[in-house]
Amino acid sequence: MRMSKWIIENGTFITMDESNPLVKGYLVVEDDKIVYVGEEAPEGSEQITDKVDGRRLLFMPGLVNTHGHAAMSLLRGYSDDQNLQVWLQDKMWPMEAKFTAADVKWGTALAVIEMLKSGTTAFVDMYDRMDEVAKVVEQAGLRGVLMRGAIGLCPPEVQKEKLAEAVSFAKDWRGAADGRITTMMSPHAPYTCPPAFIEQFVQAAHDLDLPMHTHMSETAAEVEQNVRDYGCRPVEHLDKLGMFSRPSFVAHGVHLTDEEIALLAERGVGVSHNPASNLKLASGVARVPELLRAGVTVSLGTDSAASNNNLDLFDEIRLAALIHKGAGFDPTVVPAAEALRMATVYGARTIGQGDKLGVLKPGMKADLIALDTDQPHFYPQSDMVSHLVYSASGRDVAHVWVDGRQVVKGGKCTLLDEERIKYEAQQCFERLLNG
Repeated sequence: MRMSKWIIENGTFITMDESNPLVKGYLVVEDDKIVYVGEEAPEGSEQITDKVDGRRLLFMPGLVNTHGHAAMSLLRGYSDDQNLQVWLQDKMWPMEAKFTAADVKWGTALAVIEMLKSGTTAFVDMYDRMDEVAKVVEQAGLRGVLMRGAIGLCPPEVQKEKLAEAVSFAKDWRGAADGRITTMMSPHAPYTCPPAFIEQFVQAAHDLDLPMHTHMSETAAEVEQNVRDYGCRPVEHLDKLGMFSRPSFVAHGVHLTDEEIALLAERGVGVSHNPASNLKLASGVARVPELLRAGVTVSLGTDSAASNNNLDLFDEIRLAALIHKGAGFDPTVVPAAEALRMATVYGARTIGQGDKLGVLKPGMKADLIALDTDQPHFYPQSDMVSHLVYSASGRDVAHVWVDGRQVVKGGKCTLLDEERIKYEAQQCFERLLNG
């Protein structure tokens, strides 16, 4: 562990700490943790030589992206304006079948620089060749909640290989990169995984004491197929298969009944809300106000850059605050502060790290971002939470720290070669397109 101590002076901090939500003053980091936040300069601050001038900057916790497939950034713009099943089966899966380890490496690296530069400090990733993803996370300095996602529509021997890969990856990388990498078990979805295959993942999660994640109830067609195939809707189906006996969260959860929402709340299952992807694929609008009222932890995810088409979580924050107002004809649902919590506090809670991420207060990890507020769209400087949700974008992010280490400075990644990554990603895409 690096031994370091530094201080932000004259900063404005949106802490996400309900007891102390807005602080104008000072924040001190020692090694990987926040040790002080307050309006007055802490005792001994004059001895701290490493100082950050916080004027004209707004600081907040790093954002948590709870669902995505980073390597699919290579397919950004390759297929748009299609429904989910056509998009997946006719476009995405055939291209992804051509992916090599190098494609996963450079596609992930491209996604990571985009996420870091727009304020995401922790992300969930479900894909294959996950060793390549983990290596990028290790080098880039951010947090990754990583899992080998597995589609079970294959012969039994291939299913067995995929499960073995998932288990091996989860064991090998758990706690790696100074604890920045955590792992999960992830059958892809109820409609792509036979029941017995899901049960094997559940058993592995029990054996390894790991959480679980899957896609669920993204489209009406998927729900109807589940009823035809198994005689019940996906929530009941996964509950019967034991998935919710593990700490778990699902991506999308667009098509849910009142009874399903109640069951998710009872089982403590979180939902990763992916508003941009769900709108673009016309999957629908998730019942987020009802989920929140029921006590379900709702976080935000971008999904992949192939279905979004960007990884700017500020876009998702703004959409989450807007679309439910329009869909429900009620401007009071999902207020700005709640949308911001979905990307910070609730995101940290979803990935099982609510005790150390998502809030700027002493004892928490020093994962924080700084936005340049000396711009017209932040004036007049009135309600800064409102400005973050309705006016800001990831392009306003100037600096990013993870574990107290600066990984973005002046809008540039400090640990990654951005020009090389963009070049290699373009080469990968052209080979995939022509190969």
